[in-house]
Amino acid sequence: MASSDPRKNNGVPSIISADLTIDGNVTSDGDIQIDGKVNGDIKTRTLTLGESGDVRGAIHADSVRVCGSVEGEVRATTVILTKSAKVRGDVLHESLAIESGAFIDGHCKRTTGDEIKRREESKPSAPISGPTPVDIAQNKPQASRTSAAE
Repeated sequence: MASSDPRKNNGVPSIISADLTIDGNVTSDGDIQIDGKVNGDIKTRTLTLGESGDVRGAIHADSVRVCGSVEGEVRATTVILTKSAKVRGDVLHESLAIESGAFIDGHCKRTTGDEIKRREESKPSAPISGPTPVDIAQNKPQASRTSAAE
């Protein structure tokens, strides 16, 4: 019995072509191929970033293949960085393949899916109180950060 739900994955990826720029987050339950530019976070099952593709944001997926440029964190079970890949950001993965010639400026950390989930859940929902590095550099007292005058 065939499903009539058009949102079900039919094996064809959603394509962001080279002449398209998206300013905002992209979410999909299926596969995405990016040949254009995305200024925002991407959450999907499978992501293929073509050589002309450019992502400025975090990528969260089951599987990621990078041939283009990423500026942001990459979190995926399987990550493949091809020889034309340029990544500026950390890569959290269970499986990582890096071809000769790939560029990465960040940390690579092997982790499990459970660890990634725990790490996201442990992020504080509110800013941590206390002086910021800017406050310290400017020698601002703690009370000035919370005053009504600011």
